[in-house]
Amino acid sequence: MNIFFAFTFWFATAVITLGLAYKIRQYWRADASLRIPTTPAPTTSSGVVLRIIREVVLFQSLFKSNKWIWIFGWMFHFSLLLVLARHIRYFQEQPWVWVTLIQPFGKYAAYPMLIGLSGLLLRRFVVDRVRYISSPSDYLMLIMLITIGLSGLLMQLFFRIDIIAIQNYFIGLTAFEIPLFPSSLLLILHLLLVALLLIIFPFSKLLHAPGVFFSPTLNQVDNPRERPYRTSLYNQSSQVSTTDNGHG
Repeated sequence: MNIFFAFTFWFATAVITLGLAYKIRQYWRADASLRIPTTPAPTTSSGVVLRIIREVVLFQSLFKSNKWIWIFGWMFHFSLLLVLARHIRYFQEQPWVWVTLIQPFGKYAAYPMLIGLSGLLLRRFVVDRVRYISSPSDYLMLIMLITIGLSGLLMQLFFRIDIIAIQNYFIGLTAFEIPLFPSSLLLILHLLLVALLLIIFPFSKLLHAPGVFFSPTLNQVDNPRERPYRTSLYNQSSQVSTTDNGHG
């Protein structure tokens, strides 16, 4: 079991690291040959930065389109951020001060996280148009996230495990050692699903996390008159036309 989990998490870490690097490189190199910012859009670079911050922190466009989805979505994402930050302590012998300070908040963030996920899952069942466009993977992703959160909450409330043993195990993995794994069926389920999530994250719809920063509808300045774009097709046509005229 020790060796299995060690290689599973090393593999999962490699997949999510290399997968994210590849996708981010792909986003970075994508040709944004048209000015297509969603209006009303900022006309300065600083305005674009503020717009992206509002979108990432407050989910501004989602708030404007659907208040209920915004409530569940923001509740889930903000709570998830606290939960992930709280888990940093498992990889540090002496946790940073701010990690120690947020422990109580991260502990109770599991509740709103599960409420938010449950609301998003329920929406896919009860809203006809959303149910029509939902694929099996959409349901499975939400169910997997709920199971991860619920198993973690159960270990926190009822099925207590050795926190120090888990901390020592993951600190050992970061040093490429294979310590003794703290055996627990609920912990095994929790960690297996986390590893699976890390592996599929770069290739799933969950990749909207880094993708939002590369969205041309958000990160472009609305100045088409000052700096007009030319599409690749336009440039190729111009080159062909110039070559034909030269031959003529």
